[in-house]
Amino acid sequence: PQNRGVREQGTGYRGQEIKVRKMDNKISSYKDLIVWQKSMDLVIEVYSLVKKLPKEEMYALSDQMRRAVVSIPSNIAEGYTRKSTNEYLNFLSIANGSRTELETQLLICERIHYLTQADIEKAITLIDEIDRIIYRIMNNLCT
Repeated sequence: PQNRGVREQGTGYRGQEIKVRKMDNKISSYKDLIVWQKSMDLVIEVYSLVKKLPKEEMYALSDQMRRAVVSIPSNIAEGYTRKSTNEYLNFLSIANGSRTELETQLLICERIHYLTQADIEKAITLIDEIDRIIYRIMNNLCT
């Protein structure tokens, strides 16, 4: 993601205040949303983590993790382009569900010793950041 003079507040969907990573605070696309940018970073992180999983997990846990992580930015993007606030909220809810699914899968990997806490630390941090941003966006859209 580009960090051109990171200013974290701006206006977004239907005039609601949401996080953006642009100097001029204008959102011209879902790609300008920090939550989308962070979720794309999470995709890269998770794809590198699944490479560490045992071969027998190639079509099981790793496949589920890849689908869950891809679902997060995909639903944020699709929801942002919808015409109504209710549709946007629905897609954010789906993204949030995929986020919790992915977090659970990472914690499973840690518990069964496929990955260490250090391995998943960056992904968990991104998941927590995405959670906070989605919560704020949804709160703003409901008020």
